[in-house]
Amino acid sequence: MKTDSSPIVAIATPPGRGGVGIVRVSGKNLDPLINELFKDTMADLPLTPRYAHFLPFLDADKSIIDEGLAIYFKAPNSFTGEDVLELQGHGGTTVLQMVLKRCLLAGEKIDLRMAEPGEFTRRAFLNDRIDLAQAEAIADLIDATTEEAVRSASRSLSGVFSKEIHELVANIIQLRMMVESSLDFPEEDIDFLKKENVEGQIANIQEALSAIIAQSAQGALLREGIHVVLAGQTNVGKSSLLNTLAGSNVAIVTPIAGTTRDKITETIQIEGVPVTLIDTAGIRANSAEDEVERIGIERTWTEIGKADVILHLLDASLGPTRADEKIAADFPENIPVIQIWNKIDISGHRPSVDSMFGITQVYLSTQTEQGIDLLRDELLKIAGWTQTGESTYLARERHLTAMKVAEQHLAIASEHATAANPSIDLLAEELRLAQDALNSITGEFTSDDLLGLIFSRFCIGK
Repeated sequence: MKTDSSPIVAIATPPGRGGVGIVRVSGKNLDPLINELFKDTMADLPLTPRYAHFLPFLDADKSIIDEGLAIYFKAPNSFTGEDVLELQGHGGTTVLQMVLKRCLLAGEKIDLRMAEPGEFTRRAFLNDRIDLAQAEAIADLIDATTEEAVRSASRSLSGVFSKEIHELVANIIQLRMMVESSLDFPEEDIDFLKKENVEGQIANIQEALSAIIAQSAQGALLREGIHVVLAGQTNVGKSSLLNTLAGSNVAIVTPIAGTTRDKITETIQIEGVPVTLIDTAGIRANSAEDEVERIGIERTWTEIGKADVILHLLDASLGPTRADEKIAADFPENIPVIQIWNKIDISGHRPSVDSMFGITQVYLSTQTEQGIDLLRDELLKIAGWTQTGESTYLARERHLTAMKVAEQHLAIASEHATAANPSIDLLAEELRLAQDALNSITGEFTSDDLLGLIFSRFCIGK
């Protein structure tokens, strides 16, 4: 990603037809651009900040491209902290490209260039309008697939998550000040540690951090969701279960064995948690006779290897078979498995959840939908979902990693504080490392390479 301070421009709305389309410009001084764009349509320039001006958008030859609103935000009172101009017109692909082209031509004197993905948000971060966690929350809000994920992303964007991290950092800084000030008096190490209750202060920070990690883990689940693969022999009800959970006929269901030849993917939500369901080809021994089916089964095992949870479907009316046992024996050991005993409407079993040899078993019927809610509960339980999400933050994996690193350094610091012969300098160093880890979340201490990676994944115009 370019890091120069040249003015930038991009279309800020999705491609395609729409009622409204927006072209956004950001730079340190947009007065020359505004004068060039509107010198033939407005007598009193520059535009009034934060006021919607309805006017025509003219091409270089003074022909009308479109009519719409021009809104000017004067620095620093804008999203990026720079001057920002938004041209809001009709949402057609060609008309927006023409407005964009006109802006680039009118902005040649100020070196206006096309924005790169995420560059508007990166400038907001660099100009201290938002911190890094809030910047990432913008992308998460756009990508959110459930209502709970939207609420959690909004909480992070509003700064709730950042505030919690800043409070932890402030507490560590206060403790560091006391610890490092005592380095000049090494003979008083033990008395100092007891007098200032350093052990207790570290414990309080650890407790607060643990609570934030728990909330963030729930938020990460809302963001990432879980990938669930339906596996088993042919005609055990995998496609029927997919349709039942999805609430629609996503997969074709017939009595003919091997109907499903390739994976079918459907994303649903259970209590706000995104769940990606992957129906796969049925596994059977004589698949070598059919090349298409054989390839389908190979893809089944590939998907099984990437799953967060495996739903192993079995026919409750027939009971376990050697083929079922062979399939189960080949499942990866590190992936949780739920055995689904389907067709209890035929077998006479009651809908229930049981456990045998450490494997959860759910008895249900895709035909009557008995026991389906039990399966939903088990999926949430195995995913680690423990709350409604109202107090979660839509955290990312890097946030969790940074907090766990800080947790480890605090644990070592606590050991130094309680040792028979405490080392104040090592204690101070562990507290510093814990602070650095937490600071990386909000961007107080983050490498340029990481910033480039984060913002490059944003959409253009954001």
